[in-house]
Amino acid sequence: MGELTMDLYLKHQRIRYQRGNRAQKKKILDEFCEVHHYHRKSATRLLNQLAIPDKARRKPGKAKAYKPEILLEPLKQLWLSSDQMCGKRLKQAIPIWIVHYEKHFDELPQGVYEQLLTISAATIDRLLKPLKVRYGRGLSGTKPGSLLKTQIPVKTNQWDITKVGFMEADTVAHCGTTLAGDFVWSLTLTDIASGWTENRATWNKGATGVLEQIKHIENNLPFPILGFDSDNGSEFLNYHLLRYFTERPDQKSVQFTRSRPYKKNDNAHVEQKNWTHVRQLFGYYRFDNPKIVILMNDLYSQELSSLLNFFYPCIKLIDKVRIKSSIKKKYDIAQTPYQRLMASTCLNEEQKKALTDKFNALDPFLLQKNVQKKLKLIFKHVNIQDKQRTAI
Repeated sequence: MGELTMDLYLKHQRIRYQRGNRAQKKKILDEFCEVHHYHRKSATRLLNQLAIPDKARRKPGKAKAYKPEILLEPLKQLWLSSDQMCGKRLKQAIPIWIVHYEKHFDELPQGVYEQLLTISAATIDRLLKPLKVRYGRGLSGTKPGSLLKTQIPVKTNQWDITKVGFMEADTVAHCGTTLAGDFVWSLTLTDIASGWTENRATWNKGATGVLEQIKHIENNLPFPILGFDSDNGSEFLNYHLLRYFTERPDQKSVQFTRSRPYKKNDNAHVEQKNWTHVRQLFGYYRFDNPKIVILMNDLYSQELSSLLNFFYPCIKLIDKVRIKSSIKKKYDIAQTPYQRLMASTCLNEEQKKALTDKFNALDPFLLQKNVQKKLKLIFKHVNIQDKQRTAI
């Protein structure tokens, strides 16, 4: 049998085999194996190939419910506007953000709107995989403050973390590639129960400057501070902060504790926020202009606080079990700090109403645009090229 004749015969047999029922397929397969001496499995694979080569063959399994060419553009806009969240967090953020989407972008067809609300976290990660980005690492600027170590106890997990108001605190150095000289520091306070986080900037990290920003944060929190836990840095372990928390004639004193030296995991909640709330915004450049402090505090206390606390879901670890050499972790469903506060019983109705009114007046896309505008204004005071040249 010639090559051309064999191709025509095989094409004809494929069409018959693929159109036939179970009995017909068995008969065709028996005949094909007897004539051409093929192994039965090889013959099955050969006859199952496309009868018409240029025709797209449908992959086995369930048809895809989500079409990337339709969903990718709105999903990309939501992902970029929310600072590139992971799939689990973005899934919970989409219902909050999507109600404001059409004010800033094209109108969403009804089918796309519904699919964005039902899409799974795994599908989000799969569709956005080509757009993922990476970031670098920087320096640590914690200097030991041994003056009050005997008066400020080490925290040994004695806090009731189901109540809001127990805060972890840390600082971030905007020093570039060297800790020498004067530069801006960012102060971060995070509530363990809800994840509510506030940031402020200070020139250097003197005790009075840090205390001033802590007072400003406390006045703007939607709940009172019950506990304050920090690392062993000198910006926290000083008499100014100790007196502020312990000598309160008009209100209950704050429980002031510190973490163990060289144990960063003791303050794991705030260490995580140092990355998501500070480094992702400002990177690792050196901010050595005092004018930047005012601009950063304006951003931190206004748009950034509202955006991160009302519209950025966070995931909490609820259980951790060691199984031989591996650790199995269980996390809760991602929620925004605002949602966790509203579900808490620690706030009264008046406090919750104030938070709800503020939430209803906010637009995350508009907040994000204002954040980018203020970031550009801040970076006008930073000579990035000189800092990059110094690093090289």
